[in-house]
Amino acid sequence: MSSESNAAPHVAIVGSTGAVGVELLRVLEKRNFPLSKLTLLSSPRSAGKKQAFRGEEYTVQELKADSFDGIDIALFSAGGSISKKFGPIAAKAGAVVVDNSSAFRMDPETPLVVPEINPEDIAKHKGIIANPNCSTIILLMAAYPIHKINPIKSIVVSTYQAASGAGAAAMQELEDQAKDYLAGKPVKPEIFPFPIAFNAFSHNSDLDLETGYNTEETKMIKETHKILHNDRISVAPTCIRIGTFRAHAESVHLELENPADLDAIRKALNEMPGVKLVDDREKNYFPMPMESTGEDDVLVGRLRYSAGSTDRRRIDLFCCGDQILKGAALNAVQIAEQI
Repeated sequence: MSSESNAAPHVAIVGSTGAVGVELLRVLEKRNFPLSKLTLLSSPRSAGKKQAFRGEEYTVQELKADSFDGIDIALFSAGGSISKKFGPIAAKAGAVVVDNSSAFRMDPETPLVVPEINPEDIAKHKGIIANPNCSTIILLMAAYPIHKINPIKSIVVSTYQAASGAGAAAMQELEDQAKDYLAGKPVKPEIFPFPIAFNAFSHNSDLDLETGYNTEETKMIKETHKILHNDRISVAPTCIRIGTFRAHAESVHLELENPADLDAIRKALNEMPGVKLVDDREKNYFPMPMESTGEDDVLVGRLRYSAGSTDRRRIDLFCCGDQILKGAALNAVQIAEQI
């Protein structure tokens, strides 16, 4: 797509019937994204379905190699294998691809972007721009405003990730299991390896037996370094699935270069676009997944100095963000708005 053109773009959504694809449509409509034409693409199984957008009904088309003729921006949310196959085809046809999978995130030729943090990287694209992992986005939205005023030396983060991270079918599995459990019926895991209702377990991505880190944790390490352009920051994640529907929560421990001023940090968080400070000690009121669900902003709070830290360079916080919104669809649309 020509950066000199002022014409509204022709936008395609690849994977439009999935959980993130549906949210992409909602976000485009909510933000009144200017587009001249919309094309919805999906698997043969979903082709022919109808989806509503701005009061009109659109028919989902089967994704094919020639689907991108005339497309200016292609928002991909159909999984890594689809992105690897069709992303380069779309880019070669002239579209700018914003990809929500992990397919291109660590490609040195592909920018990995959170628009509030590194928007300048968008201009470096060669046809494809990667959307970061949802857990990485939520972490960095909370950590980056602190990093700007007091550089971060190390991050220890534990995530509490909702079923939504595994898609619409996983959310349905949580609902079905909860009903079965409360009715005294056997709980049958299918999407997840273990029961998700009323449970917590190590993230279900592949585990490296040598390092002990799973793929989700490795993503958080590598993506943080790439987005911040700083591989000297130590990042130690532990990623856990919990029985919530939507919105991931994260407990974050930061070691800073200099003693921390919590008032200055609160000010920085308040001034950060896309962040909402929720930090009421008197009412014991802090970020919650339930209140993050459906919210564009990442909620940040529970700010405190780490116990036993005499130099006050170590602080702790808690944050929550909607995995499907800022963790996926919203971030992708924000990238598209700047293309």
